[in-house]
Amino acid sequence: MSENNSVLIGKKPAMNYVLACITLFHNGAKEIHLKARGKAISRAVDAVEVVRRRFIPDAKVAKIGIGTDQNRASRRRQQVVQRQHYRNNVTTITTIP
Repeated sequence: MSENNSVLIGKKPAMNYVLACITLFHNGAKEIHLKARGKAISRAVDAVEVVRRRFIPDAKVAKIGIGTDQNRASRRRQQVVQRQHYRNNVTTITTIP
C-alpha cells in the first residue's frame, strides 16, 4: 500500500472524506487508510460507515487501530500550567475499509 491511499480526516464535513474514499476505490485502490486524531475520530467513523452502507456495500473494515500520541504543549500552555515537561495526549484512530 502506498501513502497515496491514506485519507487524513480533519475539520471538513464527512461527505468530503467519503468522496475521497470513493475516488480512491474507483482509481483502483484495494485498501484505503483513514487516519484521524482527537475530535475528528467521529467524523472518520461516519465516513467509513457511509462508504460501507451507501456507496460500496462490498467494502469491509479490515482493521481498526487505536492509540495515543503524546505531543509537547505550546510554551504558552506550559506557562499556564507551570510545568516544564507538560505533554498533551491526543487519541488517534486508523481504519482500513
